[in-house]
Amino acid sequence: MALCLSALTGMAAAQAPAAPAAPAPGPVRLRATIEKIDLPRITVRERSGEVITLTLADNLAINEVVPIEIAAIQPGSFIGTAALTKADGTLEALEVLVFPEAARGSGEGHYPWDLMPQSTMTNATVSGLAQVPKGRELTLRYKDGEKKVVVPDGVPVVTFKPGDPSLIVVGARMFGAAVMRDGVPTLSRITLGRNGFAPPM
Repeated sequence: MALCLSALTGMAAAQAPAAPAAPAPGPVRLRATIEKIDLPRITVRERSGEVITLTLADNLAINEVVPIEIAAIQPGSFIGTAALTKADGTLEALEVLVFPEAARGSGEGHYPWDLMPQSTMTNATVSGLAQVPKGRELTLRYKDGEKKVVVPDGVPVVTFKPGDPSLIVVGARMFGAAVMRDGVPTLSRITLGRNGFAPPM
């Protein structure tokens, strides 16, 4: 689904005075490339091609995403993986994020995700892993169930760490969350890589 300026505009409408008041909408996920910086605003081109100007929140959370080896995934690791369901029902990973220990439990569960049409996200603890042809199979356990996910060789495996404003440069590819604050699209959280590395989630 498209999570872009139209969604942000809808958020603004939802926050307009109404009777009865609508629940406050949640953050809108953005996957974009930074095209212009005019602090405290940045202009980005969303993956749909839409150009959006965002104000950076005063308390903007910045994370740096870094690639790691698949060997970092071990029993007990807490991970998030976007995946597609194959014809045989197998979940096949599109990417894997190994959460730092401080972020264990973030977004735990299995639910729809917008990386690709029909994709899902599973945030869970690795309870088992096995080598399979051309990849690894992970058994993922979360509070309401369990899933098995095949991670093919070559699928991006990343983690993140606290970042700083030096990551916010023209040309950087970002994954972020925008909210409406006082009627202004505002970036509350951003994840970027260095030297052109793109967050795969």
